[in-house]
Amino acid sequence: MHRNKIVSREDWFQAHKAHLAREKELTRFRERIAAERRELPWLKIRKDYVFETEQGPNRLTDLFGTNSQLIVYHFMFGPGCTHHCEGCSFLADHIDGANQHLRHHDVSLVVVSRAPLAELLPYKQRMGWKFDWVSSYASDFNFDMQVSFTDKQIAAGCTTYNFETRPRTSKELPGTSVFYRDETGDIFLTFMSRARGGEAQIGAYDYLDMTPKGRNENGPYHGLMDWVRLHDEYQGKQAGQASCCD
Repeated sequence: MHRNKIVSREDWFQAHKAHLAREKELTRFRERIAAERRELPWLKIRKDYVFETEQGPNRLTDLFGTNSQLIVYHFMFGPGCTHHCEGCSFLADHIDGANQHLRHHDVSLVVVSRAPLAELLPYKQRMGWKFDWVSSYASDFNFDMQVSFTDKQIAAGCTTYNFETRPRTSKELPGTSVFYRDETGDIFLTFMSRARGGEAQIGAYDYLDMTPKGRNENGPYHGLMDWVRLHDEYQGKQAGQASCCD
């Protein structure tokens, strides 16, 4: 590891004080972007999506519960999937802690995958997660949110993800979609985040970014797949596959 310059306490203090201006600049910039995000136009949801949940069939409006805002995390888990995405699981490990507070601040957070519920629940139990994980298997929800793709789309090289249309080979990709339900019950898609946009929901990265080695993702994939494992597989686990978040 590269050794940084070693200086006196006074020089250290002055250098870090000068850098603090940049940290504050970043904080203010993030606040401006968040404000711009809240001013983006909305899309009215006109389909009546139905999901398979542990409580039985639920419509999209039911996922809000008593709150007016809904965050959906699209976990890569298609029907018959035998591989558990390390990237999605890494993010999912951060949900329950945040959810203890979000549900009391007019926000519901639900994880959605296309696999049938019977395939999702054993993995949820293994990981010890408490969040609501529902299946969109019987609806077009994942396809309309552009996180799942048909064989026809893939064969034609016409898949749209993260506002870009190009050839892809994956039938499932991750992301976050945000919805608002007004007083009349109308539902609107207000924001979506895809690919590396999900890093904002991974608090472990903020911790790593403060350390001398940083994220330490130096190969072979130069991303989280260099080191992230399912949280019960760190002992003796081999290197993962290429990143799911292109």
